Amino acid sequence: MHGQPTDLIASFLARAVESGTGAAQIADAIGATCIDLDAALAPVIGQRGVAALYQRSLHQTGRVRGWLAATHDPSVMDIEALKSALARQTSADAAAGGLLLVKTFHELLTGLIGVALTERLLRPVWITYLSGSLAAQDK
Repeated sequence: MHGQPTDLIASFLARAVESGTGAAQIADAIGATCIDLDAALAPVIGQRGVAALYQRSLHQTGRVRGWLAATHDPSVMDIEALKSALARQTSADAAAGGLLLVKTFHELLTGLIGVALTERLLRPVWITYLSGSLAAQDK
């Protein structure tokens, strides 16, 4: 995969916002990505490990986007709460917040396990996300 996967997601989200995609649809796409991240990483670091990484990502993202705040239970990925928070924003803010969350998650994971392993573990997530999201965008 060429370039940063998050750059590809940023490009998709920018096109979605430009084409008038609603915040709820952007929230669904970000939520699906988080679910896919969990599925890809849970066999390696466990669901609690993924949830802790997700919560840390939310905490850091919440410093910039105050409306994105971590839940109090670090062992849970509350995707519905994330989607709800994103859907209440403008499309541009939902895209920016969701992208920042995914970038932060990616950076934290890379810091823990390295670039090569992160890319290998998450490649299916980015491919699935991008192909599914781009196909939906074309309709």
